[in-house]
Amino acid sequence: MSGGRFIAVVGPSGVGKDSVMGALCKAMPDMVRCRRVITRAPEAGGEDYEPVDEDTFHTRAKRGDFALWWQAHDLFYGVPNDVHTHLERGCNVIANLSRSKLTEAQAIFPHFQVLSLTASPAVLEDRLAGRGRETASEREKRLARASLPLPDGLAVIEIDNSGALDRSVAAARDALQLASA
Repeated sequence: MSGGRFIAVVGPSGVGKDSVMGALCKAMPDMVRCRRVITRAPEAGGEDYEPVDEDTFHTRAKRGDFALWWQAHDLFYGVPNDVHTHLERGCNVIANLSRSKLTEAQAIFPHFQVLSLTASPAVLEDRLAGRGRETASEREKRLARASLPLPDGLAVIEIDNSGALDRSVAAARDALQLASA
């Protein structure tokens, strides 16, 4: 395969996407984590991201700075164009994407893989409550979206992340390596 693979990580809020992605990058030296641009306050925590205000985000989107961008949960998210440089160098790029952008991403990235993370409803509820970023109403909205299906026609690896992180990461690593063989 020429060029690296773009690995889109999807799953409901609280499933552990950031934890799995961080651990995969440590376990797989050729993996580069995409640092998204988000209209979220810098003090909100969570993933390592570039915080911007909405005006700056829209200016950058109009300028073509993003390979992909979308709006979800009252925020805007962008995948910077530098992912193409990493892919051209043969690195695998892993990014947290919206399920709504998967078909578009598949059209943009020649070597595209979806890593879909799941967890039981009880685990998701506990994790969302524990992180303390959302109100009870916002948590309910996020939990309601947990079972939304993925678009058809995608290469999908599904991993249950209800249990220990190391087991989920090992299963994801093994499945990604097998899928690239």
